Amino acid sequence: MITNNVLFKRTLFKYIVVNVLTKCRFVKPIFFLITLMKEVKYRGLCTKLIAELKSKGIQDSKVLEAISNTPRHLLFDPVFRDKFAYQDIAFPIGENQTISQPYTVAFQTELLKINRTSKVLEIGTGSGYQTAVLCNMGAKVFSIERHKSLFQSAKLFLSQNNYRAQLFFGDGFLGKKVFAPFDGVIVTCGAPYIPEALKSQLKIGGRLVIPVGEGDVQQMKLITRLNNKEYEETSYGDFKFVPMLKNLNN
Repeated sequence: MITNNVLFKRTLFKYIVVNVLTKCRFVKPIFFLITLMKEVKYRGLCTKLIAELKSKGIQDSKVLEAISNTPRHLLFDPVFRDKFAYQDIAFPIGENQTISQPYTVAFQTELLKINRTSKVLEIGTGSGYQTAVLCNMGAKVFSIERHKSLFQSAKLFLSQNNYRAQLFFGDGFLGKKVFAPFDGVIVTCGAPYIPEALKSQLKIGGRLVIPVGEGDVQQMKLITRLNNKEYEETSYGDFKFVPMLKNLNN
């Protein structure tokens, strides 16, 4: 199996031979090399991030690979990319929202236990980072965002980078019944309670991952649908999220 790093090195070598050595025009090769050096730098920073996530307990190799293949730096203003893009922190993205901490993204994704046949509903598209990670897991993703500006910017990022998620501007408390049932539902904002609509849109055996609480700190919950009427609930400790919003029209 050819790893991403090996494939990257082969592609780099081929490009240099074809476009730099054999077509030596000054401006294009220099521009390419500057861009390439930046990409090599971000790859190195991402590798360090993956090692940090492993040290914090993330073990699912598919989740780690999906995060490794997600260009988080493209979601940052160039002024902040080098310093913050691959740090394990949340970061402001406007509208009093944040791009989630990579550890939180990894933790929630790991709890979902999805695969390439999974259909997943995401509540809170935000920057599109978690959406991209889910797509890299091979899932068919439906995502709802309540802020119009974030909905538009996430849609642009995902389309420009060939992620095929279906995005919707609307109220996440309602879910997306027309596309239900889902193998997984992931909520990326702090919910004051567990919406019945999200539970009811799970398949039998489906999993809802949701942080619940009205304060600054929420409890991460995993809700598993056992049958048509019964659900199993498990708690996984404290996390911090921005609040889940409803009835917002901007």
